[in-house]
Amino acid sequence: MKTLITSILLFMATGLSAQKPVELPLWPNGAPNDNGLKGEEVMSAPYRLTNVTQPTITVYRPATPNGMTIIMCPGGAYALLAMNHEGHDMAPWFNSLGITYVVLKYRMPNGHCEVPLSDAEQAIRIVRKHAKDWNIRTDRVGIMGASAGGHLASTLATHYSSEDTRPDFQILLYPVITMESGDTHGGSRHNLLGPDATPELTRKFSNEQQVTDHTPQAFIPLSSDDEGVPPANGVNYYLALQKHKVPATLHIYPTGGHGWGFYDSFAYKRQWTEELEKWLRDGVRFQ
Repeated sequence: MKTLITSILLFMATGLSAQKPVELPLWPNGAPNDNGLKGEEVMSAPYRLTNVTQPTITVYRPATPNGMTIIMCPGGAYALLAMNHEGHDMAPWFNSLGITYVVLKYRMPNGHCEVPLSDAEQAIRIVRKHAKDWNIRTDRVGIMGASAGGHLASTLATHYSSEDTRPDFQILLYPVITMESGDTHGGSRHNLLGPDATPELTRKFSNEQQVTDHTPQAFIPLSSDDEGVPPANGVNYYLALQKHKVPATLHIYPTGGHGWGFYDSFAYKRQWTEELEKWLRDGVRFQ
């Protein structure tokens, strides 16, 4: 809660929005599945959220919306959520571009691998349901994620169950993509699939193997020296998209490591945000 309050105060100080951020429950009548977690959410420094049992979206609306919406999935190895630098901190910047920005507080799988995906699908349903109220377009809704949140975003992009849950584009920051041994992030794999994942389940959630001609277009920034999640994750996903002739943009920065999110300390923050802004303005292709 502290992280949300801090971000709201910063957001209001920018003067970029006529609307205060609004937090909405994903499942007001109860979720269709359960991750087995009980008790209260726990927030620990630096603003890491664990034990999420009541998933929500927080909606940041710009003063002058351009019709585009981005739903952000914070990372945290499917064990926690880095809610600030991979979540709320980006709201003022996206709003300055006219983009409606939504932070997804999703449930951890805790061995129930379908739980995060169901939350992501519900988030995009809710956003499209409110299109008229929020002055957004239903065909301009993108999914974004960092690290394990990038895995969730790419999972939605490759496993969406119907057209109303298909994102129109995806933005993946230093993403976890594969669950195959070698290039996967061990913690994310263990937390999502459990210790005894079958080959079939491993392939299902190795998203570089799930790309089709209908997978949404992508923007993928990462660092060459990332020792947390091998850069091969993002690179191989990009190559899979290219193979299926899906428009994709890949930016590899020489340094930065893992987890830079919206930190000012990342040496290439200006570059990646400028390149993303240009891509959102000129590179995304809509039908």
